[in-house]
Amino acid sequence: MARLILLVALLAASAAFAETGVRIVVPARDIARGQIIESADLAYGLAPSGSVTQATAISTDSIVGMQARRLLRAGQSMRVDDVRPPVLVTKGMTVTMTFEAPGVTLTAVGRAMSEGGLGETVTVLNPASYRQIAAVVVGPGAVRASPVTTAIGRGVATASLTGARERINP
Repeated sequence: MARLILLVALLAASAAFAETGVRIVVPARDIARGQIIESADLAYGLAPSGSVTQATAISTDSIVGMQARRLLRAGQSMRVDDVRPPVLVTKGMTVTMTFEAPGVTLTAVGRAMSEGGLGETVTVLNPASYRQIAAVVVGPGAVRASPVTTAIGRGVATASLTGARERINP
């Protein structure tokens, strides 16, 4: 009889724990669009397992240090695409473009035609040639042009060490 009572108690306890849901990341308070998220801004909450997708944030590691793309309400679930790397280059900003090859570093000033965070690709206008190139954001106001050919607009912009100029191939 005691074994039967113990068995029923264990079954009831396991059913109660199975229905608790999945631990997800939620804002501890409202987070404004554009705000950099700190660990104190986040908490963990429970969500029904059926409502959690691959895009639902389940770890603070992927959220802390990022910038909110939209208003994040306290206690509501958030997706990993609700945040982005902090914007280091804004549209219209004067940026320093760098091209590096073994033994050679070229720098020039350009104007950002789009915004981006660390590691994101932005379009930069070369004011001398009025050509646009794709470059990767490496810091505040700094971008790096890659040595590979990048298609932009009608032509193909290539970085050339010969005479340190651009060449457009139709």
